[in-house]
Amino acid sequence: MANTTTTSGGPVSAKVSEKYKAGVRAYARDYYVPGYVPADTDLLCAFRIQPKGGVDVIEAAAAVAAESSTGTWTEVWSRHLTDLDFYKAKVYRIEEDIAFIAYPLDLFEENSVVNIMSSIVGNVFGFKAVSALRLEDMRIPVALVKTFPGPGVGIYDERVWSDKWDRPLVGGTVKPKLGLPPKAYATIIYECLVGGLDTTKDDENMNSQPFSRWRDRFMYAQEAVQNVMNESAEFKGHWHNCTAGSTEECLRRLEYAHSLGARMCMFDFLTAGFAASADFFKRARELDMIVHCHRAMHAVFTRQINHGIHMRVVAKWLRLTGGDHLHTGTVVGKLEGSWNDTLGIIDFLRERVVPVNHERGIYFEQDFGGLKTAWPTASGGIHVHHIPELHQIYGNDAFWLFGGGTHGHPRGSRAGATANRVATEAIASGQTLEHAAKGCAELREAMDLWAEVSFEVTK
Repeated sequence: MANTTTTSGGPVSAKVSEKYKAGVRAYARDYYVPGYVPADTDLLCAFRIQPKGGVDVIEAAAAVAAESSTGTWTEVWSRHLTDLDFYKAKVYRIEEDIAFIAYPLDLFEENSVVNIMSSIVGNVFGFKAVSALRLEDMRIPVALVKTFPGPGVGIYDERVWSDKWDRPLVGGTVKPKLGLPPKAYATIIYECLVGGLDTTKDDENMNSQPFSRWRDRFMYAQEAVQNVMNESAEFKGHWHNCTAGSTEECLRRLEYAHSLGARMCMFDFLTAGFAASADFFKRARELDMIVHCHRAMHAVFTRQINHGIHMRVVAKWLRLTGGDHLHTGTVVGKLEGSWNDTLGIIDFLRERVVPVNHERGIYFEQDFGGLKTAWPTASGGIHVHHIPELHQIYGNDAFWLFGGGTHGHPRGSRAGATANRVATEAIASGQTLEHAAKGCAELREAMDLWAEVSFEVTK
């Protein structure tokens, strides 16, 4: 008995050890398969790879494929107890510094971005065979896409709810983001919504601090929303940040917001994690609430051009999991992000099928299998002068958030909201800012104040 190993198929002789040669095994022997043609069911990845000095690029790429699927550093006898060729990832092409790897569908659990992350980016980024590694793009096969719920509301349904068409939606983040007590906070919300914003929003780090406990803030904020809706007969809302230190507490806050009549909530999906996000989105879907997703923490791993994960991949994961809105950057504001990169992220949120587009960093066609679309959100240092270019980049199906660009107006938040709403409607209808400003003093004042603010960094 000591000389046999038992599997589900019955006893296997320990003499299986005679079928292999112990010792270090080159990864490329098994995981570099240049003739392989990816199957429709394969999950595909494009890695920007920088091998460690002295390591061949093929071997480095094969090491990534192995360590993110079935491999290990040495020959193991147990490899003969499974169909390694079926389950292993395969490096099927290398173009300059981009390695293309195919992963068989059966490596992944259904409806789990957590499992995708654990598999694909869980270990290899600290691997000694590479000095830098970046996941540029990922094709998720339709067979796997169909196991995910996608956004619960999305672009079209939110337009139906709000009855707002043919222009971007316009919101504002309450500023200062921290330090305001609940009643003062609600006053700012009221001023912004009366001034013309469609919605207001908590910022990413507004949770339940001593100066503003969440229950009080939610109650007063929603009261302000309802007052404006009663006065204006226009759909308005506030994105209540339900993010908390545990999933249980996040869900408690979501339920309370719903009990107040709120249809909008907010979630910091990366700091909370994709497992918590999946639970939160599921419950929001059941309550028929829209989830605005803040990408707080993303730049920790998305900003470097040679190491980490590109934001376009994160956008795919978020759409699969079920967020209705996602911050994408602005190009023109205070946050980092190029024109083409931003367009690529927008594509993954709004399109049903996204074709290959190397200019936008899209290496694979992505079919979203009928999932609803999500709103791309521009925020971070934007003001009225940015609106024409924002419209060029985003078009109408976008959500724009003006924080300082609302509250910094010389006549206060209400006037700032009016300026942003008038400017947005003007540009969306084909007018110019100058033409619109002739009939709107608030817009004229905003244009004069921020005429020279571009957020360009100079040495």
